[in-house]
Amino acid sequence: GFLIAVMLCVANIHDSKAGLLLLIMLNEGLMKFKCILADAGYSGVFIEKADKLYSYMIKVVSRDKENLAKKEFKPISKRWVIERTFSWFDNDRRLCRNYKLKHETSENMNKLSAIKLLINKI
Repeated sequence: GFLIAVMLCVANIHDSKAGLLLLIMLNEGLMKFKCILADAGYSGVFIEKADKLYSYMIKVVSRDKENLAKKEFKPISKRWVIERTFSWFDNDRRLCRNYKLKHETSENMNKLSAIKLLINKI
């Protein structure tokens, strides 16, 4: 549930393409992971390229088709960790409003919020 890397892109770049750029950043930073959790937006070609280029195992966390048909609430395994982290970030006013003019500022504000969370856990 803690932030490892942040990358902001413009809205016309699909998540899977930006995800590949993030994997390049992680690989150059010498960070090796056994498994990376992703949502349904990162399925298909992204998973194949991540496995082929960097040998990362991507596990897509999404709702079961049975639960979609029943329209009942059932927590998705591991998804709550991601949503909890986002809710922690929303406690910082600078992240819940769009004040930033540059991408770098927004990335750095996310990093500062993550550092604050880590310090509070100590």
